[in-house]
Amino acid sequence: MRHETIEKSLNLMMVLIVVAISIGGLVEIVPLMMSSDATEPDEGISVYSPLRLAGRDVYIREGCYNCHSQMIRPFRSETERYGPYTTAGETVYDRPFQFGSKRTGPDLARVGGRYSDDWQRLHLMDPRALVPESNMPAYPWLADNVIDPDLVTAKVKALQLIGDPYTDEQVAGAAAAVEGRTELDALVAYLQGLGTNRKNRR
Repeated sequence: MRHETIEKSLNLMMVLIVVAISIGGLVEIVPLMMSSDATEPDEGISVYSPLRLAGRDVYIREGCYNCHSQMIRPFRSETERYGPYTTAGETVYDRPFQFGSKRTGPDLARVGGRYSDDWQRLHLMDPRALVPESNMPAYPWLADNVIDPDLVTAKVKALQLIGDPYTDEQVAGAAAAVEGRTELDALVAYLQGLGTNRKNRR
């Protein structure tokens, strides 16, 4: 078949494009789905607590992933700065993944425990109070927004339904775990847990 024939026939070209993308997708995706390295959690990795789950949702809603990645690539320049590179087993409970690609701000994959809760709170409320050259926006409304316990319970149930190993006790206690807590509390809890269960995290 000559190129001219393909280029002149829009329908034929569309069919061949779909076939090429399908084959490429199968070659890339299917082996990854079968690999236990990508589907089994690493040692020490567990499902998010209800408060951290709510914090992850705030992180996504506020678009934090647009400026912060959560994936340390296996390059010396990155592992020396941030710690061990990210593995697939660390992120099996992330839906959607928070890898990101832009680093206007630093990578957050190992930020948990590096700063105190108070530092994280102040940094979210007024970033330039701690880092004068920061271009991160402030998020003062997070301190006023109270988490909806029923919504968190529904999310935990949904995650249990699709296979995350939440116990019935965790589902039953989800509402109590976030009762009266603010979105700021949740986001700080989420950030403080990032990378803390990884050995040799530096």
